[in-house]
Amino acid sequence: MKTLYVSDLDGTLLQPDARLSERTIELLNGAISDGALFTVATARTPATVAPIMSRVSMNLPAIVMTGAALWHGDTGRYSRLRLFDPEAAGRLLDVYETNGTPSFVYFLKDDIITIRHTGELSALQTEFMDERSHTPFKRVEVAPDGSSQMPDRLEDVILFYSMLPNDIGERTYALTRDIPGVRAQYYHDIYGEQTAILEAFSSEATKAKAMRALAGSLGADRIVAFGDNINDLPMMREADLAVAVENARPEVKEAADIVIGPNTSDSVAKFISEGGA
Repeated sequence: MKTLYVSDLDGTLLQPDARLSERTIELLNGAISDGALFTVATARTPATVAPIMSRVSMNLPAIVMTGAALWHGDTGRYSRLRLFDPEAAGRLLDVYETNGTPSFVYFLKDDIITIRHTGELSALQTEFMDERSHTPFKRVEVAPDGSSQMPDRLEDVILFYSMLPNDIGERTYALTRDIPGVRAQYYHDIYGEQTAILEAFSSEATKAKAMRALAGSLGADRIVAFGDNINDLPMMREADLAVAVENARPEVKEAADIVIGPNTSDSVAKFISEGGA
């Protein structure tokens, strides 16, 4: 049986400092060398996936931006893009601007991400932007006041992303989750419980669909998916075996087929290297 292993990064494969441990790197490289099919599925873009995974001998594309694209580390190219319909992106931007919801808007064209912004930049958003301004994978076109020149027609948009106070995130999510052609997400992750992450993608962009498409292209007849957070649930439901780490949110552990050790114990890499159930 040919198995594809797919792991979320933050809170699942990575340590709390958002790095891979030496043991996880060793175990993953050993498993891949022995023929294991392994990749990651993450909300991150290649700008942070590339350095995080640089010492792992991945020979499969990564599922990035929560399934909006596959990214091929060997060539630096994207495939299976799931961009917004321009009209849907325009309606979404109107809601954000009308309700004073600041957000980064990611455009992807010719394998380069361009980041623009709507609304005022918070201190956290400024820090987020500064950390991503010096990479070959992205161009940041945001003025110091947080403004950007948006095109009249929003073509080539792949992602809206922001970290916000809970009340703003929840309110905007309620206004955007039913826009046709839009898949909005509202959850908490690395920034703590007081800061919400608000994302929006094309309705065709999901980790689950990207994972299933990749498995089909590889001829894999079984998928094992690892996760810890709400945005991993669709992927885990699509998998043949859903595995939650011990530190996962309660609803994720409840939905999983099995629960393994925490992310701090190299649990995902151990499971893969041992040919887990």
